[in-house]
Amino acid sequence: MEQQWIPAVAMIAIVLVIGTTLVLRGPMGKALGEWIRGWSKTDQHWLAVQAAKHGAVLGSSESVLTEVEELKRRLAEVEERLDFTERLLARERDPERLAPPR
Repeated sequence: MEQQWIPAVAMIAIVLVIGTTLVLRGPMGKALGEWIRGWSKTDQHWLAVQAAKHGAVLGSSESVLTEVEELKRRLAEVEERLDFTERLLARERDPERLAPPR
């Protein structure tokens, strides 16, 4: 008596699977597929918007590399200037340190 519900559950499951298959193979399934496919486009659009907020442009790696090279060149120039300034200051201070006490 307790197992009388098993055929009913099996029949309901079969009907649900067949019904779902028919619905998803039709226009409803195509619309659902397009909606899911749109998620990745939406994510890419969202990433582009977020990058634009921070001043980055997606897909322009060559221009970014060029800018990085320019920044490296400018940093090297600033380091040379700093070294030169430190040598000048050290040259001016050495005679004061080495002078005999007064």
